[in-house]
Amino acid sequence: MKKSERINQMLRFINQKQHFTLQDLMHEFQISKRTALRDIASLEEMGAPIYAEYGRYGGYRLLNQMPLPPISFNSQEIYALYFAMQALRSFSNLPFQVSFRSIHEKFINELSESQRQDIERMQNRVSFRHTEQIRDSTHLEILLMASVKNIILKIDYQKAHQKSTRNIQPISIYSMKGYWYCQAYDMHKKAYRVFRCDRITSAELTNIQPLEELNEITIQNAHSIWKPSEQAVQFKCLISPAGVEQFQQEHYPSMKLIHETENTYIIGWYEPNEVDFIIKYLAGFGRSIKIIEPIILKEKLRQYYRDLLDDI
Repeated sequence: MKKSERINQMLRFINQKQHFTLQDLMHEFQISKRTALRDIASLEEMGAPIYAEYGRYGGYRLLNQMPLPPISFNSQEIYALYFAMQALRSFSNLPFQVSFRSIHEKFINELSESQRQDIERMQNRVSFRHTEQIRDSTHLEILLMASVKNIILKIDYQKAHQKSTRNIQPISIYSMKGYWYCQAYDMHKKAYRVFRCDRITSAELTNIQPLEELNEITIQNAHSIWKPSEQAVQFKCLISPAGVEQFQQEHYPSMKLIHETENTYIIGWYEPNEVDFIIKYLAGFGRSIKIIEPIILKEKLRQYYRDLLDDI
């Protein structure tokens, strides 16, 4: 990191901490004690109101916050931001209804001429391919903010030809294969569920008391809270190495991979009303899997293939 860039970041760092030590700077910026002392001197020359505190708990203190310079990015950071923005191309809906075009135009307009030329050349050398969003999801913002603020929503949910009204406590939202999904706690069923966001036809805030234990759940650990009901059916499938790669690309909270001796298996569970879903999911693996148990699941998969052949 160049010194000018490090000084800029250091100013933001101490502006936030107010009180800091040489060790703080050395650890945060991976610099030596000598470099940290030189950087403090540079900050003082810039007018930063820093004074030293001596004694056992000494260090440095910023007398008052300083106006910070505008955030600037080096060329590598600009290219990284450009690559990250390409993910937005796939979505006609995003939380807060921000369009890719408006972000892209603002981003390009702030670049220098040489950086703009590099980006244009990059567009002709790199191909970004995504799964296009299949259906509009108009309530992403309220779903996301309800999960952040721990608020229960009243939603209307349309699935096939059935419409239901539910109270849910959203936990997180995510996108996969062209659809947005919301992980939530269904207050009526008293169970965790995944809702396809495009099937949520309305969403409104309620005054229902939320479950406080959901506060600390994040999208990283949300899968761990999914529990089978008493009626859930356990299943186990032998899976090939090629199937393992496919599983890693798409799987659900109710299933995982295990290794026994020299073989790999998918194990998991499904609710009785999800049998059609699990059959279609397993059928997508083709010859990469072999159902071990239950036998009824194996028979249903065979019947699924027979029905496909009859339709040809």
